[in-house]
Amino acid sequence: MLTFEDFSARVAALETRIAAACGVAGRPPAEVRLLAVTKTHPADAVRFAARRGLAAVGENRVQEAAAKRAELAVEVPTLRWELIGHLQSNKAGPAAATFDCIQSVDSEKLVRRLDASAGELGKPLAVLLQVNAGRDPAKFGAEPEDAPRLLETALACRYLRVEGLMTIAQLGATEAETTDHARRTFDNLRVMRDDFRTRYGVALPELSMGMSGDLEIAIAAGSTCVRVGTALFGERG
Repeated sequence: MLTFEDFSARVAALETRIAAACGVAGRPPAEVRLLAVTKTHPADAVRFAARRGLAAVGENRVQEAAAKRAELAVEVPTLRWELIGHLQSNKAGPAAATFDCIQSVDSEKLVRRLDASAGELGKPLAVLLQVNAGRDPAKFGAEPEDAPRLLETALACRYLRVEGLMTIAQLGATEAETTDHARRTFDNLRVMRDDFRTRYGVALPELSMGMSGDLEIAIAAGSTCVRVGTALFGERG
């Protein structure tokens, strides 16, 4: 069983990697946050993250996260809960009630339902727009050509606060191919964000991209959030 001491050492190792990658990219380490992905792990994983001083955790499923958040409401009242998994529009209501940020918003239908649900709750909801920046048929996310309209729809919503963009890189047949896919995907998303800033006059400060295997590539491309689970908690349950 993972102890807090083991977990804390893993966080430290990842923080060292992030700092080194930022050094190579000429960026301050404070620009990149580590999102601990606690999906499929017990509530103790969330406790460890909060105890170590991490500000947020990432979950994949609404029901699982809702149960953990209810259990830990008194212990970790200020922790930020973020949904990083695919969200069907018919689960927008429970998702809006459970999460502080939804990183996987990929359709106009979902945007509208989240806005309506957040409105019913009287709760502003932070969102990231997920874009399939690498055009991987196995990944969720809006296609790049559909992303401008998705952003326009989200910006017009009263209760949604668009904080940035998110993507997931494609795995290749070889390590070199995977690296090439990741670099191209992350660069594509950064260029898109920069274009949106100019075109729509919005900041979009968050670029959520990169996981344990490709975080250096993501940071070089401008990532502000790396999503890490296995390297912190071990294999999923």
